[in-house]
Amino acid sequence: MNRKTVVLPVLAAGLLTPLLAGCGSEKGGSADGDAIVVGTTDHFAVAKDAPAPFDPAAAYDVAAWGVMRNTFQTLLRLPRTGTTPVTDAAAKCGFTGGSNEQYRCTMRKGQRFSNGHTLDAEDVEFSLQRLQRINHKGGPAVLFSNLDRVEANGNNEVVFHLKKPDATFPYKLTTPAAAIVDSQSYPADSLTKGDQLTGSGPYALDSLDSKSAVLAKNPHYGGALKLHNSKIELRFFDGADGMEKALKAGDIDVMGRTVSPSQVSRLDNAQTKDIELVEQPGQEIRYLAFDTDDKTAGKKAVRRAMAQLVDRKKIVRDAYDHSTEPLYSLVPAGLPAHRNSFFNKYGEPDKAAAERTLRSANIDKPVKLTLTYTTDHYGDATAEEFAVLKEQLNESGLFDVRTKAVKWDTFRPAATDGKYQVWGYGWYPDFPDADNFVAPFFEKDNFLGSLYTNREIRDEIVPQTRRQTERAATTGAFGRAQDIVAEDVPVLPLWQGKQYLAARDDITGVEWTLNSSSVLQLWELGRGQSD
Repeated sequence: MNRKTVVLPVLAAGLLTPLLAGCGSEKGGSADGDAIVVGTTDHFAVAKDAPAPFDPAAAYDVAAWGVMRNTFQTLLRLPRTGTTPVTDAAAKCGFTGGSNEQYRCTMRKGQRFSNGHTLDAEDVEFSLQRLQRINHKGGPAVLFSNLDRVEANGNNEVVFHLKKPDATFPYKLTTPAAAIVDSQSYPADSLTKGDQLTGSGPYALDSLDSKSAVLAKNPHYGGALKLHNSKIELRFFDGADGMEKALKAGDIDVMGRTVSPSQVSRLDNAQTKDIELVEQPGQEIRYLAFDTDDKTAGKKAVRRAMAQLVDRKKIVRDAYDHSTEPLYSLVPAGLPAHRNSFFNKYGEPDKAAAERTLRSANIDKPVKLTLTYTTDHYGDATAEEFAVLKEQLNESGLFDVRTKAVKWDTFRPAATDGKYQVWGYGWYPDFPDADNFVAPFFEKDNFLGSLYTNREIRDEIVPQTRRQTERAATTGAFGRAQDIVAEDVPVLPLWQGKQYLAARDDITGVEWTLNSSSVLQLWELGRGQSD
């Protein structure tokens, strides 16, 4: 086994570039050859609650976005390394004036959708207006809640008018929420039906069924990315063990989401020389979310008592075999604004302190709660994680917790609709800034569907930090937001993940396939010669 640990650049705390200009193609090898087969435990299906899994107006999860980042273009995109956005469908972009309230982009020439239709500024206007008009529940429109209006000035220029200054706006334009759709193909007021996907990215969706999705090189792609392959097959597995078996047998080339903790250890210690394991830092976080309107979970003392009992180090050890790190804040380590607010507030697990918290609020013990988790979205270790949580809480004698396992297709809409008392969620950043670990959780119409409101975060901290082009200047304000979250516990952070991929040794570019924000860059994969 060959192991490669990738050290990514420290996430930027500096000035957001005021003007982004286009650059040449990223250099790479041949895009010829057979399809590169990437295994994944993700599945995509059309369902009542997910009628259009790849519609930019609805999709808001890392699995769907992984496909969409490879098949749609956005005006800007995150770079191969680093954090400052670079141009994609745009030739140049920048704020005009000094207030960060108007953002202007000039389109790159010669852009076309995979169906051959021309892409221009009017398609950008249509796409963002459509996102806001549909405003799908639990969808990504919340990222553009500060967008007042968007207008195309002819075919080559688009202007965004913001309600309030927002220095993070360029980052938001890199997300699939801002994916440019064909105004001639997509309905203006409703979601597409089924698996329709017409984009202008480096790949087109060639086929999708219950076993795989095939992404073929888009012959009309006119962007700057260099493809190192001509076709990708995403092959779906029900579990990580089956995916590992397929990798070892040579049936797949890359083992992607989700490599389980036991597999990290097993693959790392194996004597197999034709498989390489790549580890790199990540910003994935895992946390418990609470229905703050529930008669039990809605009591602050109950949530604080849980915060005083949960032992993150044991979760990391027993459920994840040290392949993750304990997390004491929503903002992960590696971002300049990170602060260990939960540790500062509650310290190490303390049963006596939790008992005092419940007693002072006149709450009867044991507190009965149901913790719900999804079985098929975050990996095989999720069940063990919730078994550890249940054990920790129940062994204290202060709680009587039961756990409930639900498949993702049912879990996601039910969580958004407030059907659960306490549930486990993961968050993969939309972009690498502390704003994205605060605003989506606590703004009005937040993606959690949470009724929790803190006016200081919503009305002061978020607007104030968005005025700061110098992002290092936001550290204090975001630190205060993290302290408020630790005080009120509307969510309970648990751990921060690392990123792992395993690949056959003839596959190149694996170390570039995931960036620090878990963006899946399938164009980086190539096929070389095995040792």
